[in-house]
Amino acid sequence: MLKITDLRAEIDGKEILKGLSLTVNAGEVHAIMGPNGAGKSTLGYTLGGRPGYEPTGGSVEFDGQELLELAPHERAAAGLFLGFQYPVEIPGISNLQFVREALNSQRRARGEAPLSGGEFLKLARAQAEALGMDVEMLKRPVNVGFSGGEKKRNEMVQMGIIGPKLAILDETDSGLDIDALKAVGEGINRIMRAPDKAVLLITHYQRLLDYVQPDFVHVLADGRIVRSGGPELALELEREGYGAVAA
Repeated sequence: MLKITDLRAEIDGKEILKGLSLTVNAGEVHAIMGPNGAGKSTLGYTLGGRPGYEPTGGSVEFDGQELLELAPHERAAAGLFLGFQYPVEIPGISNLQFVREALNSQRRARGEAPLSGGEFLKLARAQAEALGMDVEMLKRPVNVGFSGGEKKRNEMVQMGIIGPKLAILDETDSGLDIDALKAVGEGINRIMRAPDKAVLLITHYQRLLDYVQPDFVHVLADGRIVRSGGPELALELEREGYGAVAA
């Protein structure tokens, strides 16, 4: 589904990704772990097409397409979802308006008919209830006045509504208490654990991986993947720290 080959990227002229290669197959969950400044968020933003994150070499094939040649909205329509460490607030636009327009824009780009208002509301309610989120919160402006945990639940509701092929989740566990972490982890499993989907989890800690068990764990250091293994590698990182494991 996703094949990254020798990816290089820079921010403000400074090279951050220095030849990163990774293959993610459909049905797999991959965790990317590493110290601050290793390039984890840069990887997510580069794949998502965020302005300012400039790929300077390598290739990224996503579902048979060269991802780096696509505009951000085209990447989304192709099935890529990027979850943020700090979801942004959008005053003046309700969650329902925002996600309905996002979903139907993607459907139109794929040649699919937009969902009617009734069809969309039924889908949105089902996803909110599955995440334990009050449906009334969908009527509020996007993330405005939401706690950290509510923002992450809201992001999972958005992901459930849109139904991507590949979810790149950047430190989704950041700022979550125990109950919210469990709810978000269960949401990821429910939405994305399928033979035709895949997940790239970017995280510092083992705790999210207690709920979303990865098939593979990779250590990212100085812009490259320096070690890969199974779920046991995350436990080793927790015990030994990045310095010992990545050396």
